[in-house]
Amino acid sequence: MRERNYIFLVGIIFVALIAGWIDLPDNPGLRLGPINKDIRVHEGLDLQGGLQVLLQADVADCNSVSDESMEAAKAIVENRINGLGVVEPLIQRQGRCRLVVELPGISNPNEAIATFGGTGLLEFVDAGDTALAEGQIVQTTGISTVVLPGTPVPTVPPPTPTAVPTPAAGITATSPVTTTTPVTPTIYRTVMTGKDLQTASVSFQQTTSQPFISFSLTSDGGKIFGDYTSKNVNKFLAIVLDKRVISSPVIKSPITDGNGIIEGQFSLPEAQNLVIQLKYGALPIPLKVVESSAIGPTLGRDSVSKSIMAGAIGLIIVILFMLLYYRLPGLLAAIALTIYALIVFAIYKFGIPGIFPYVTLTLPGIAGFILSVGMAVDANILIFERMKEELRAGRSLMLAVEAGFQRAWPSIRDSNFSTLITCGILLWFGASFGASIVAGFALTLAIGVIVSLFTAITVTRTFLRLIMDMDVTTNHWWFGV
Repeated sequence: MRERNYIFLVGIIFVALIAGWIDLPDNPGLRLGPINKDIRVHEGLDLQGGLQVLLQADVADCNSVSDESMEAAKAIVENRINGLGVVEPLIQRQGRCRLVVELPGISNPNEAIATFGGTGLLEFVDAGDTALAEGQIVQTTGISTVVLPGTPVPTVPPPTPTAVPTPAAGITATSPVTTTTPVTPTIYRTVMTGKDLQTASVSFQQTTSQPFISFSLTSDGGKIFGDYTSKNVNKFLAIVLDKRVISSPVIKSPITDGNGIIEGQFSLPEAQNLVIQLKYGALPIPLKVVESSAIGPTLGRDSVSKSIMAGAIGLIIVILFMLLYYRLPGLLAAIALTIYALIVFAIYKFGIPGIFPYVTLTLPGIAGFILSVGMAVDANILIFERMKEELRAGRSLMLAVEAGFQRAWPSIRDSNFSTLITCGILLWFGASFGASIVAGFALTLAIGVIVSLFTAITVTRTFLRLIMDMDVTTNHWWFGV
């Protein structure tokens, strides 16, 4: 038992040190091979301002745009923005065919606009024996968007006049005559589109660390791809995004397993943005940027400082209450509460890989964090009150500690799980109706509740068991009795 307690203590100290390192105000970030992650506090629009973009359907008549198309475009834009790491964007409909997008703390507005504004149509194009240049604009048989009534049809540029030497009456044979030679544009056949794409992710070359995109196809897409590559070995298969060639590789062998890669001269941000566009599909209607502007924070720095000060004062009062009323367990709970705050803030800055990159702090998010602190203290109070009951009943300290945790656990479990269910409902509501502020509050509250379960049940319990093992005191007064 004692060895297990020391193992838990080492683990708790290790987690606290890692969290403390992440929480450093001037954290240099994580640089390990291909991992390149900045670690900083991401503030919301109300705390730091950001970017506001007005998007409009690129059609001749706004009345021709259906509500279903705009709602689908809104959902896809929101998914792409969340893929950028913006956890609390504000996306609203304006009028019939406009979207207002507000992005907190965006450092590269052009890159963000390019990511969520592009149509994102991926095509695998039969280029035959022609190696298409990267960046070349091509015409294909694929349709990039839903063609709505009144939408202007793209036209082919007029043929370029060329000078052709032609003998004629009164003109020497060496005099050039300008004539117009019709030029028929090449239209390349689309083998398949991104609708057959199942997953996409960024990978890295082992030797050069150059990023590329690896992808897998659906069963239908894999069959189409396998049949085509089997019949066109040593031919060029161009990979085209929004009619612009990304790369034009040669088919060296049949690809029948439904997996492939997209290579090009990508930087890491470009590869990540491309993956976002591919994962969340093509927009049902083309969108154009009508206006973009920087917006300031809705709350002044003075208001933010006062809010933080109020939270710190409340936390100090809670810790003093725990020390005065519960004494030694209260001191251990205060230490556990400090570890809790370190871990939660570290999650806000670092995120959880594969789930969300970080948490954007807004005033509702800070409120969710402070509320979760109350939940963490509540769990400790339930445990300590049970311990006091056991001590008054005449049990020994060791038995009272274990019985206190066992008898308080059902109440802690039920209250915390009911809170998590509520958080899930709020997250669903925020995701379904675009109420990102509600979703942000629910996310910070859920993180706090989960971490508080760890600190109340594991950290505080380990500390109390170590106190019992060291036999520091047997005086019940130190335990609030």
